Amino acid sequence: MSSLNKISLSSFSYSYFPIVILFLSVFNEFDFNFLKIEYFSFNFVHILIFFWTLKNPNHLGYVSIFLAGIINDVIVGIPVGVSSLCYLLICLVTAYLRNITLSPNFINDWLTFLFTIFLINSIQIIILNLIFLIEINYMSYLVNSGFTFLFYPLFFVIFNYVNKKIVIILND
Repeated sequence: MSSLNKISLSSFSYSYFPIVILFLSVFNEFDFNFLKIEYFSFNFVHILIFFWTLKNPNHLGYVSIFLAGIINDVIVGIPVGVSSLCYLLICLVTAYLRNITLSPNFINDWLTFLFTIFLINSIQIIILNLIFLIEINYMSYLVNSGFTFLFYPLFFVIFNYVNKKIVIILND
């Protein structure tokens, strides 16, 4: 009976891995400007939220995603709530995809991810440019969307491995 109440450090750290990575990536707004690569950026947070809310939604709550968006807005310097809205729209798309999908398929998920990042970036551009009159570099958003789409398979493999580890550890 006492073994049921024991929580090992590894199971605790694995169960909160997605949330920790989400907040670390939001706080660490890393860019490649110091490498002198002008148009290289990708949105790791979009990949993280899309994967975990699609494959294992129990590990990322909507409140934590909303708070991560607020923190991202403060760090990046855009109006508060824009990133939260975009992150929650990603959750909306993944919830819809999870409900209509009979058999999960990587290619379908990847193509849906392309649609999702174009939708999210379009909404963000419309909000920032038309409502708040913030000047937007459209090429950087297009390149960011392209690299985010191209990096999804790499992070899919990594997150899928971690997800399998989490399921194994939590079921032990």
